[in-house]
Amino acid sequence: MSKQVLGVLCSGRGTDLQSIIDAIGRGEVDATIAVVLTDKPGAYALTRAKEAGVKAVCIDRKQFDGRQPFEEALIAALDEAGVTLVVLAGFMRILTPYFVRHYAGRIMNIHPALLPSFPGAHAHRDVLAYGVKVSGCTVHFVDEGTDSGPIILQAAVPVLDDDTEETLGARVLEQEHIIYPKAIQLYCEGRLKVEGRHVRILSAKQ
Repeated sequence: MSKQVLGVLCSGRGTDLQSIIDAIGRGEVDATIAVVLTDKPGAYALTRAKEAGVKAVCIDRKQFDGRQPFEEALIAALDEAGVTLVVLAGFMRILTPYFVRHYAGRIMNIHPALLPSFPGAHAHRDVLAYGVKVSGCTVHFVDEGTDSGPIILQAAVPVLDDDTEETLGARVLEQEHIIYPKAIQLYCEGRLKVEGRHVRILSAKQ
């Protein structure tokens, strides 16, 4: 099986991107990152990519008249780089069906809550407001809904009585950095089989 080529989309600090770069460096993820794309000129993810010797490009959403021209530019950059798996790592834009269909079954995302609970952009705030005792993170394939695609891996963390969004977020982030590279490697090994809403993880021998 040929090595997977990743295109990583980020909007901010890029800590999940860094965890993937580091996992590749340790030999834990058998893939290459061909390009990192951000939608914000000031995203620190650009610096992380450049420091790792990875091509980094800002495609500023504000420079486009509408969502489709913006997504067309994303697709052009990803396709030009030969990307086989699109990895969303803190990308704060909801992708339209136009983009999702172009890479159907080949887009992965990580969400800082235990889906299907607490989808959307304010997961930690919503978790604390609801009073649940356990939260965590979810790696899933992206479909045409919002945080609604088939779930690949999840990790749980306790929600403490004195948690803030920041303290809970830091604890969840530690788990994101563990399970996201694992999920990508399972994809690279061809061990993820989607059956409706279910993702079966095949044994290494299959």
